[in-house]
Amino acid sequence: MGNLPKERISPDKVFSSTGIDLCGPFLIKNKYQRKGPEIKVYVCIFICLVTKDIHLEIISDLTSQSLIATLKRFISRRGKCHKIFPDNRSNMVGANRALRDLNKLVRDRNESLYAFFAEENIEWSFIPPRSPNWGGLWEANIKAFKYHFKRVAGNSKFSYEELLTLTTQVEAILNSRPLTPLSADVDELEVLTPAHFLIGRPITAIVEPSLIDFETNRLNVWQRITKSVQTIWKRWSLSYLNGLQQRKKWVVNNENLKIGDMVLIREENLPPCKWLMGHVIALYPGQDNKVRVVDVKTNKGIYKRSINKLSVLPIEN
Repeated sequence: MGNLPKERISPDKVFSSTGIDLCGPFLIKNKYQRKGPEIKVYVCIFICLVTKDIHLEIISDLTSQSLIATLKRFISRRGKCHKIFPDNRSNMVGANRALRDLNKLVRDRNESLYAFFAEENIEWSFIPPRSPNWGGLWEANIKAFKYHFKRVAGNSKFSYEELLTLTTQVEAILNSRPLTPLSADVDELEVLTPAHFLIGRPITAIVEPSLIDFETNRLNVWQRITKSVQTIWKRWSLSYLNGLQQRKKWVVNNENLKIGDMVLIREENLPPCKWLMGHVIALYPGQDNKVRVVDVKTNKGIYKRSINKLSVLPIEN
């Protein structure tokens, strides 16, 4: 694999170099009309190349004016970006057809769009085809988010306000994911998250009762939003933890866990933005000297867990 591009490894301001992706389409309705017209919209995903922060915006259509308006909202909240890299993989299908249309809009050198880019000194750069060292930006957890978001929200018809609330809460979930420990001290359990680069501390969600097991027709509008957020969190967090576990063929001897390693614990029914983590304090090797069970010290006590329920931090690769 080739070297990573300089935008991926050079320290820079958050979102100075940004990847862009699309999710959708989704149908929104007028909240005051039972049988009013439905409008097709997309969720625009901005990904910081350096810090992996995520920003979500709703875009009404794939015209130059809508793209400019979306970029203005993004820049107003996150600061000006200097380079934008769209995901232009040749195998994009389905919802990503919209991203091809967006790329075509730029390639056709739309006058108003290029005037905006020139005025704001923004460069829209297409990544080279067949370049996995670039495509790694759209990491597995972003793909998993799009998959689960589409399947949870795609079957519902929200109003604009409801969809905006949903996407903002999901954005917080994505920016809460642990990246690496902040300290080598085994008594410290704080980890670095993308949210630290945005607000200087971890993002926490409002505590709400779990509604996942409730029938949707028994819930009001805002309870359905809460259920959608909790469902996306449950599915995506599991996919994220699974993605952290490197599964290699058994022809290679994997390194055992060590005392002091920080790990994420796969635990059912955690609320959104809540990750259970701790330090390994005891090992239980088998007859072959391979560790398969460990004790993990957390803020809630000591847990004995099989290693297939754990993901080690820092994240490699």
